[in-house]
Amino acid sequence: MDTEEVNFDDFKAGTYKGKTGYRKIQFCGEQAARDGLQYFWVDSCCINKSNHTELSEAINSMFSWYGNAAKCYVYLSDVSTRSDTDDSFSPSLWKLAFRDSRWFTRAWTLQELIAPHSVEFFSREGERLGDKRSLELSIHEITRIPLEVFRGKPLTQLSVQERMQWAVNRTAKRKEDEAYSLLGIFGLHMPLIYGEGRENAFVRLQEEISRRLRGVNIHGNVHWIVPRPKNDLFTGRVELLLRIQKALRYDRTSSLEKQKRFVITGLGGQGKSEICLQIANQMRAEFWGVFWVDVDKASTAKSEFINIATQLNHSAKSVADALQVLANTKQTWLLILDNADDSNFDYQVYFPSGTHCAVLMTSRVVDCKQYSLDAFEALDGLEDKDSKELLLKAAEIPPKSWPSYSDQAGIVVRLLGSHTLALIQAGAYIARGHCQLDEYPKVYQRQRKQLLKFQLKQARSRYHNVYATFEASAEVLRQSESEAARDALCLLAVLSMLDSAVLPLQIFQSAWDGSREILGTSHGEKNEIDTISRSHINQLPSFLVVKSKEWNPFRLNEASSELALLSLITRHNGNDLVGLSMHPLAHAWARDRQTLEQQQDAWISCGCVLALSRADATIWHTQGRRLIPHIQSYLDIEIAKAVHFGSEALVIPILLKCGWALQDMRQDSELSHLLKDIFIELGKSPEEPSKEFLPLYALQARSLLDMGKNQEDIALLEQIVNIQATTLAETHPGLLESQHTLARAYNANGQATEAIKLLEQVVKIQATTLAETHPHQLTSQHNLAIAYQANGQTAEAIKLLEQVVKIQATTLAKTHPHRLTSQHALSYCIQQLNSGLWR
Repeated sequence: MDTEEVNFDDFKAGTYKGKTGYRKIQFCGEQAARDGLQYFWVDSCCINKSNHTELSEAINSMFSWYGNAAKCYVYLSDVSTRSDTDDSFSPSLWKLAFRDSRWFTRAWTLQELIAPHSVEFFSREGERLGDKRSLELSIHEITRIPLEVFRGKPLTQLSVQERMQWAVNRTAKRKEDEAYSLLGIFGLHMPLIYGEGRENAFVRLQEEISRRLRGVNIHGNVHWIVPRPKNDLFTGRVELLLRIQKALRYDRTSSLEKQKRFVITGLGGQGKSEICLQIANQMRAEFWGVFWVDVDKASTAKSEFINIATQLNHSAKSVADALQVLANTKQTWLLILDNADDSNFDYQVYFPSGTHCAVLMTSRVVDCKQYSLDAFEALDGLEDKDSKELLLKAAEIPPKSWPSYSDQAGIVVRLLGSHTLALIQAGAYIARGHCQLDEYPKVYQRQRKQLLKFQLKQARSRYHNVYATFEASAEVLRQSESEAARDALCLLAVLSMLDSAVLPLQIFQSAWDGSREILGTSHGEKNEIDTISRSHINQLPSFLVVKSKEWNPFRLNEASSELALLSLITRHNGNDLVGLSMHPLAHAWARDRQTLEQQQDAWISCGCVLALSRADATIWHTQGRRLIPHIQSYLDIEIAKAVHFGSEALVIPILLKCGWALQDMRQDSELSHLLKDIFIELGKSPEEPSKEFLPLYALQARSLLDMGKNQEDIALLEQIVNIQATTLAETHPGLLESQHTLARAYNANGQATEAIKLLEQVVKIQATTLAETHPHQLTSQHNLAIAYQANGQTAEAIKLLEQVVKIQATTLAKTHPHRLTSQHALSYCIQQLNSGLWR
């Protein structure tokens, strides 16, 4: 047990005597001579570990070598028979040290203890402490190995589970050795793959045990009620499998007062049931019985529980009767409760009493984790490497070719969000010759619904395809008569019109606030093309309860909770964000499952949420980055179709509000395309504004300005301003906004004089109609200062910017973009002025 062992290379180099580990070798030789033995062998220095063939042969043969040895000496360097003050032999002293010796924690020493007929223990002074027989009670208490084993009972008469328990707390320097050191204990031979890691080494060991011992009941498993064999396509999840095994395994450190449990939750089709099949097969030999019950339907669960009781030679008429039969069984057994997917059902009724069993449950219902709060897994997609491997396996591409297909596979993996069943379906589709791997993404874009409904011919999952497994969750909601379930389906439809990324939940409250603002106005309905009216409010999702006088998020929260419980969405509760997101495939399904009429209704409803929420400038300012993909996804539709989803008075205002959102977020190209399509659909010329469509042309003008098309913008804006000047008062905000935009276009086009003239007029009027802290007035003053600077009037620019910066310091946060922009402009003007003075 020396920390500085002598190895084979040390002997070859002649440097072995300088190591502390040499004392063990020296002792062994001396003791062998005293016992009249001609040869002795020490594992640490008699194996050339740099020779893989020799090392593999030694490790696979060592158990038998120990078994054939005349004697086995255990030299305990951390056990002394002497105290610091007394040089005489002290039995009481070494017995305490013996129990705490590191030798009992090493992986390799387990076979050194069990295999030999004679094992003798010595202190670091070389004093004999006793042998395996004389010390068997102490060794039994330390290791929990039955006394019968020390007295020669064949290991084949003990279960795999019991033998595994002996090694639970033993470790090795090379983690793979924790598995390899058990080869002799189970009478196995297995190739060594150093570098594969402990987890993979144990997986191979357990698979070899299961293969060798399949059907031999004396090794633990007597009853095997499992519906189907494991799928050979199963890939990855190694760490999870080991964690589940650890949670379910009974060992000497286990508390017998608590039932072993593990719960797997997650989106349908991610492989929860397949994980259970792997666990059942890998742990089969450790349990007297392995019982599988499909609890998707109460009738099915009852039938399968009664069948278990029958297999155990007992009669049962109910689930409770069958559970009592199991509870009275004293052997250890594993119960798998699969498909606990009804969020309205209490699955506690299927858990047996007693502590002799382990229970593994799968569910889409996130709250089922409460059945095992200290041992559960919310299942996500496979790791990228494993996802690629699964796809290529399913596509029947030879492993030797996998490296050359890695990039193509990666594209498909990302497209499908690493969803297990979707990857298998994609692989099967490719294997059937429908397309090549590199063609799949384009085929998916054209035929998404067909591909995700593609039926496997063999080794099919419970629901056969991705869309069917999601639809099973929706069926739970449809069958419920609760308001929350109806609201959940409504929310699902709205979310399907947006992006699958995180959507700030605040947007729904902002839409409610916007609706209350409109309902609170006393004037009649406006007839302008961009008017958001009561008609839009009537199209909002019912869970927003717009008639309520105060915002109440209860129904929204209940609806989102229903979807989250079934793993159809994910709730995000951060310090700066409460939001909802969806797996890309669940999002695609949520849209594709709807009829055309349902999609139209959902699109209008969702658009009304977006349009009404625009009244809340704060959320669009603070959450703009998160909202961009949702606006883009919402507008990913043919405008000609969208306009026919409702009246122009309903649809066009929604499109314009979304257009202004694109403008705020500087999605210039997308805004340009949107406007082009709107003009075409309305049959209007983008260059010739008309009075009734001025809001549309105002957005067109801002788009031209942002894209640097200054001359086109000026020509359009001059027409807009002239039309407004004949119909609006000079103080009207609409006219001032158009003049302000025209001035910016003048300035961008190098026409600083024209810009200054117009902006001075705007600023003068705003000074009489707006507070000095009003954002519109500050913006106009800022832009006037920029025009001054461009015209060489630097002193005037500085004076105006100093005023703006001073006011913004009292109204805006230090990090606000408008405040920072004004500060930057002021700094630039001062620098320019100082530079001119210096010259």
